[in-house]
Amino acid sequence: MLPYLIDLLYPWLKAHGLGAFRVFQSAPFRAMLSIPLAFILCMLFGPRFINWLVRQKIGDNPNFDEATLNEMMASKKNTPTMGGVLIIASIVGSVVLLADLRNFYVLMALVCTLYLGGLGGIDDWLKLTKQRRVGNKDRQGLRSIEKLIFQLGLGVLLGIFTYLHGKNVPANHTLYFPFFKDLGLPLGMTAFVVLSTLVLTGTSNAVNLTDGLDGLAAGTMAIVSFTFFILAVIVGTETIEIRDQPAASGLLLAHVTGAEEMAVVAAALAGACMGFLWFNCFPAKVFMGDTGSLALGGLIGYISIVIRQELMLFLVGGVFVMEAMSVLVQVSYFKYTRKRFGAGRRIFLMSPLHHHFQKKGWPEAKVVVRFWLITAMLAAMALATVKLR
Repeated sequence: MLPYLIDLLYPWLKAHGLGAFRVFQSAPFRAMLSIPLAFILCMLFGPRFINWLVRQKIGDNPNFDEATLNEMMASKKNTPTMGGVLIIASIVGSVVLLADLRNFYVLMALVCTLYLGGLGGIDDWLKLTKQRRVGNKDRQGLRSIEKLIFQLGLGVLLGIFTYLHGKNVPANHTLYFPFFKDLGLPLGMTAFVVLSTLVLTGTSNAVNLTDGLDGLAAGTMAIVSFTFFILAVIVGTETIEIRDQPAASGLLLAHVTGAEEMAVVAAALAGACMGFLWFNCFPAKVFMGDTGSLALGGLIGYISIVIRQELMLFLVGGVFVMEAMSVLVQVSYFKYTRKRFGAGRRIFLMSPLHHHFQKKGWPEAKVVVRFWLITAMLAAMALATVKLR
């Protein structure tokens, strides 16, 4: 909204000696503003929203198959959930105010966020109200296949629209590989849509699986999204130069026209996660629930698709990858051994991976901080690969 207003009012602003407002036309500048704005929005509305959740008795009821884990998580009972609404509202508010709403990618990012936030909200609500409706303690919300169908549907639609939007620019449809400066795989429409769907669905579910300890998903996502804010500035902004040429070209990255606005979105995501972390750090006053985790994962996935850094997300979001793979490996191995030996066996004490370390005796805060540190190191490595290319 702000870039449109500046464009509209600039002749008047310049005539009255206010031409300095033109700085708001710079996407990197607006992106840097969106971090504190999203943070402040979370801080401002967080206490009231949490109190409202408490009054509505929208509280979590941890219920795992492991009795020991239930004991460790007992203190979290009745902690308000669906705090993802606060994150989404802060992101959307910051993007609407500071991003260029005429930009196609911004509109698709908003669709992605609101759609997955709505899907997660339905899932959370069904979990929270099932006891009232059927009189038992089952936490089952939407079935996994139901969520997967809606996620795949969104991935296909966003993949098609994003491909068609940049169909005349081959670089917009090339898969680039970290570490290798000349290695790129041109993608046709079918391959691009399949890749986009896998990335969006995979990251959405991976962040959802990671959201199991106080501050784990929010803190990790803040680091990942800040990294992608930097990458979006490099890929999308032509006015930033390295050795007298655009930054993207100087670093042998493809310039994606319009992707500079993804820097605003990624920065808003980082700011909102940091603001939410204020209330979600140990001991948490609120959980994001599926409302937040599905939306955050899908949004960072879409940002990576737009700026053509899907494989970079695999590196930066290594914690999310490990969490998702731990579940996949654990379930697959358990089923295989049960079929072959008559009794299922486990590789980890429990999955996702953060619960494995909990059962090994690590305090919750130690698990969370160490996972943050791993993410920070992966982010530094990822940014280093940009120069290596």
